[in-house]
Order: sequence, then C-alpha cells, then structure tokens
Amino acid sequence: MRRSARPRGTRASSQIYSDLRTELVSLVRRPGEIISESQIATAYGVSRTPVREAILKLADEGLVEIFPQSGIFVSRIPVAALPEAIIIRKALEETTARMAAERVTSSQLLNLHAVLERQREASAAKHREAFHQADELFHATIAEIAGYPGIWTLIQQVKVHVDRYRRLTLPQAGRMAEVIAEHEPILAAIEARDPNGARLAMARHLERLLSDISEIQMINPEFFDQPT
Repeated sequence: MRRSARPRGTRASSQIYSDLRTELVSLVRRPGEIISESQIATAYGVSRTPVREAILKLADEGLVEIFPQSGIFVSRIPVAALPEAIIIRKALEETTARMAAERVTSSQLLNLHAVLERQREASAAKHREAFHQADELFHATIAEIAGYPGIWTLIQQVKVHVDRYRRLTLPQAGRMAEVIAEHEPILAAIEARDPNGARLAMARHLERLLSDISEIQMINPEFFDQPT
C-alpha cells in the first residue's frame, strides 16, 4: 500500500523505522516473514537507501535478521533473552512504584484511575491493541508520577522482545482481566501512599511474565527461536 505522505532523507528513514518497529513488536509482521526492501521503498515512494538504514537499526535491536544472498526476515523471539529483560524491568519498576507512592498528588491519582478504566473498557470490548496501549500508559504514568519518566524510556529499550512475547499472552482466556486485577493493588497501594505495598504489588505483577514463558512458548512455538 502506498503511503499518503512521502517522507524525505533522514525523516524518511526515521518514519520507516518507526512504522516497521511498531509492526514487528505488535506481531503484525510475524516471525520468519520475509521483508522486501523494494516493496517498502515503493510503499513510501523513496529509494532503497532510507529503507536499508531503517532495516539496519532494526537488525541492531534483534527484530530482523539479514542473510546475504537469502534476504531479510522477521526474527523469532529469543527465549533465552526474556528472563533477563523481565528482571531488569522488574527492578526498575519496583523503584518507580515505590517512589510514585511517596510523591503522588490527587490529580495524578485521578489520571491513573482514568488509565486503568481505559484498560477495563478495552478488556470489555476485547480490543487487545487498545488494552496493550492502556497497559503501557499505566506503567509510563507511574514512572512520571515517580518523577523519573526517563526510567520508562530505558525500560522500553530493554523490553522490546518482552513486548512481542506479551502480545501472545493477551489472547489467553481471562488474561486481560488478570492484568487488571494485578494493576488494581498497585494503584491501591499508590493511593494509600504505601511505598512498600506498591513495590510488592508491582513485583508480583511482573513476576507473572517470568512464570508464563514456557506455557506461551508451548502454545506458540513458531514465534520463538529454537536454540540447539
């Protein structure tokens, strides 16, 4: 599909990178799928140079694999990398939850309640993409309340493959409701100005990601790498 706007130069590369990254992380482009530089260049109305620049950045993140003489392929989710990324995220978000409970204002609490309500609405509508976006906003808002929004930026860099894995958990029966049930005690502890309670609630929430890896891999083996 040809894009309506025709980006140029560095802006073209950045736009293509952003769009492709979104498609890869959301699993719109599935692991093992071939990526055609020429098709992307045609869709954006640009030469292959900015496409290649975007592809190289995505390869650096491990989202695509480049095989000379064979082509460019969407990478599979690296199972071995998931636990470390989740542990890093957990350590950082325990800190933001604790600090949010120490610093939260009344208006910030109202905002956090509104974000959680968006998740409930998305869950009721069975709209997984809207649910995921509200989930991201919930965690980003906690980092902002803590006074360290840059921590969320760092987490986003660390959790790229975790996000791909998380997309596979949402179709599981009852999972969206479970996430909301895990978010509610985090919010309750922040509202109660209970730093340790907020930290523990966040830890329990993110530990679930660790415990589900094997089950999700078993259900969706084609999405994961198969180390020998």
